[in-house]
Amino acid sequence: MGGFMMTKTAMQYAKLGKTAIEVSKICIGAMSFGKPGTMHDWSLEYPDSEKIIKHALNLGINFFDTANTYSKGTSEEYLGRALKENNVARDKVVLASKVYFNPGRLSSEAIHREIDGSLKRLGTDYLDLYIIHRFDYDTPVEETMAALNDLVKAGKVRAIGASAMYGYQFNRMQQVAKDHGWAQFQAMENHYNLLYREDERELIPVCKQWGVSLMPYSPLAAGHLSHREWQVNTLRSQTDRVAMGKYDRAETEDLRIVKRVDELAQKYNVSMSQIALAWQWAKGVMAPIVGSTKAKHLDDAVEALSIKLTKEDVDYLEAPYFPHEIVGAIDHNPDQGTVLIDEKK
Repeated sequence: MGGFMMTKTAMQYAKLGKTAIEVSKICIGAMSFGKPGTMHDWSLEYPDSEKIIKHALNLGINFFDTANTYSKGTSEEYLGRALKENNVARDKVVLASKVYFNPGRLSSEAIHREIDGSLKRLGTDYLDLYIIHRFDYDTPVEETMAALNDLVKAGKVRAIGASAMYGYQFNRMQQVAKDHGWAQFQAMENHYNLLYREDERELIPVCKQWGVSLMPYSPLAAGHLSHREWQVNTLRSQTDRVAMGKYDRAETEDLRIVKRVDELAQKYNVSMSQIALAWQWAKGVMAPIVGSTKAKHLDDAVEALSIKLTKEDVDYLEAPYFPHEIVGAIDHNPDQGTVLIDEKK
């Protein structure tokens, strides 16, 4: 494989939380990479994954987000392999992975075990960002935060982050870390887009209070914010049951927002996805996570960085919103165990 030319012509960068880690304002979601059928039927085999990763690098994107359980570990493997085969210096990329959907959840034993598996699959000695994928009701917060701090002290992790949870849970974990002098969260990977804004009530204000960077997943609402029709004829649209569970229940109401995205896209002569991404940056998001199966989707995302929505534009896009059921955080019923709300139908 050949090398690549890094460019900062169109890309913009920001510091991660209160760290010196510089990340592109677009993060590549690596759930799109991995052996098809191990998690999703629409994920990309290695050759196509490598093309997307290389294209991202050529665009100046340096931030990649994966997880230990994405496509049974093959997402991490494909990402690590692509970086190695394209001769990418380790300090030129920011690698994030996650832990939770594994035996032991966020116990100390599980965290120490799973980080080693992720590092091996990615082919690296350290992660720039290690994210807890959800809140663990069964492990004491002190145990989890101490284990994460151990990884930072050991040099296996530069910074830690959290993902979808309730505001009080995030605040509690952050306060425990502060009280003990341990590493604190620097990033929040939460569910946030024009069709789902429930985290504006508590979680996002709490993150801003702590100086934590936002890196939302699903910024295009599984594609619903990128086309006028609710359903399109793609493999992902037809088979992604998680996305169906997240969004289909509010289709009728949310189509009013989709229509406004379309109207603004036509007004500015840009794509709908660019409007949806521009809204993210207008709301103070550091780096939305863009999951792409086509190179042109990344080109589209980078071009969106030049779009500056007015306050009137933002208000117009947001006006039809109504309260949604919580999707992303998990509930805990002592009789039924943990329920992943993403998978509720």
